[in-house]
Amino acid sequence: MVSEPSRSAVKRERVRDYLMELVESCAPGDPIPSERTLCEQLGVSRPTLRSAVDELVTTGLLVREHGRGMFVARAKITQELAPGPDAYRLPQASGSWASKVLEFTTVQAGARVGRRLHISPAAEITYIARLRLVDDEPMAIEYLHVPAALVPGLRPEDMESGDFYDFLRERHGVRVREAVQSIEPTVTNEEEARLIGVPVLSPALLFERLTKDSTGRPVEYVHSVYRGDRYRIVSRLALGDTVPATPLSAAQHHPGIPPGDLASRREVLTTGDVQPGS
Repeated sequence: MVSEPSRSAVKRERVRDYLMELVESCAPGDPIPSERTLCEQLGVSRPTLRSAVDELVTTGLLVREHGRGMFVARAKITQELAPGPDAYRLPQASGSWASKVLEFTTVQAGARVGRRLHISPAAEITYIARLRLVDDEPMAIEYLHVPAALVPGLRPEDMESGDFYDFLRERHGVRVREAVQSIEPTVTNEEEARLIGVPVLSPALLFERLTKDSTGRPVEYVHSVYRGDRYRIVSRLALGDTVPATPLSAAQHHPGIPPGDLASRREVLTTGDVQPGS
């Protein structure tokens, strides 16, 4: 059963998705509706809307101008660590990882998620919000969007134990092959801070990932907030013609990416260390 505070966090998350869709449909410098107008359109309170707006301002997607309103920010400069089809290897992290489902429901994909998953906005997706724990300590919040037709019979308990990618392969014959993932700095809002046990506005890492199977079909869109006081991402770059493959244990957790079949690929190796708290 989902608690009321968790429902509040999920409502704010859905407001965030609406605002992201709005940002993506506008050009840099375009104004967005006022907070009052957005509250009326979405049927949410001012604090809920403001929390989501504050997050997008912090991450550089929206700009507030005193006396003028809110505007879409300039596009960010993006640089890939390594080009080509064999660019990344799954990162690995220490500790014993577990999950607690905060919400598990079936909803329509909507325009933004539908575009990412290459499905109709009206198509159903399984939406899962879950808390990730390492050695019983809250470490991250993950929001997963999976085409419902891909995972018939999926249950909340399936997302609290084992490897989701193993589940896709063994239960549904879906073999994940590659993912495109971005990592950006952010800060925690009030609900995120409460869930992962850090002060409000604490440094955090925002992961966004689109995962595809061996046929190139998108099978999962995820974004996650990892606490910044416990994570360090280290990249080892091979600058020659070949990159030696290093086998990964199925029991290891991968920051932002659950363990799975991608471990067999030869790529830039990114390791994530869970750092002891100060």
